[in-house]
Amino acid sequence: MLSKDHNQNETNMQSSDSSYKPGPDTATDAPVEVSPISDFWRALALLSRVPVKGIEDFRAEVIARSVWSWPLVGLLLAGFAMLPAMLVYSLTANILIFAIVALAGMVLLTGSMHEDGIADCADGFGGGFERARKLEIMRDSHIGTYGVVALILCFGLRLILLSAAGDAGQAAILFLVMAITSRAAMPVVMHILPPARADGLGKGAGTPNVMMVGLGVGLALILSLVLSGLFATMAILVGGLLAVGLVAAVAKWQIGGQTGDVLGAAQIVTELFVGIAFIAVL
Repeated sequence: MLSKDHNQNETNMQSSDSSYKPGPDTATDAPVEVSPISDFWRALALLSRVPVKGIEDFRAEVIARSVWSWPLVGLLLAGFAMLPAMLVYSLTANILIFAIVALAGMVLLTGSMHEDGIADCADGFGGGFERARKLEIMRDSHIGTYGVVALILCFGLRLILLSAAGDAGQAAILFLVMAITSRAAMPVVMHILPPARADGLGKGAGTPNVMMVGLGVGLALILSLVLSGLFATMAILVGGLLAVGLVAAVAKWQIGGQTGDVLGAAQIVTELFVGIAFIAVL
């Protein structure tokens, strides 16, 4: 899921599981900063390429505390990604072009960190026979056949789902809901699965407690309810639960726990399941 360089991680925190190594600032015994505002800015720095100044503390406990705000980060990123998409739609009235531009905007804002995660998982789970070999493949910066296929499928399916919404208004709601709920799903996986390796983001991000995970899920459901209504939110909840259950079960079976790549895969898979559920009740 998240990048290869911890130095970049300290300034923009888009790390991949591939080489996350806790640095001096993550190992300090300084008091943990407790602030909802700092939680949000830290989450934004972690989950995007948006430059955030003044956020330097990325210890496991403060990352784990910030997970309640991850759905808000999804809302913000999707909102900004949709701005050029809505402009293009106003000129073309083409829903497919809207979907392409919106997804492209999200890729630029996130640096494709979640797509990187699902590609690494596809390569590792599909190309390795033993747990250690799977983890080794997932850490490799090169992409393999399984990863390419996974990326084609996840981008193609998201384009189809957004296009199936029918018009830009419904597609915009779906895009927002997918971004919000999928970022509430990652902390659930972090909570229910142990880290699969002793380093990497899956370990460095800590284990969020039930209250923070619950706050994130509750916030995502409230936002979904406001955007899409009760019936759609119920379907979205079912889709999200199925996605989290599937990713967690496969990750536990394949590598014995979660990594940053698994969290990225959980985000993408949740978007797909939520999108299918939304379209099914549209």
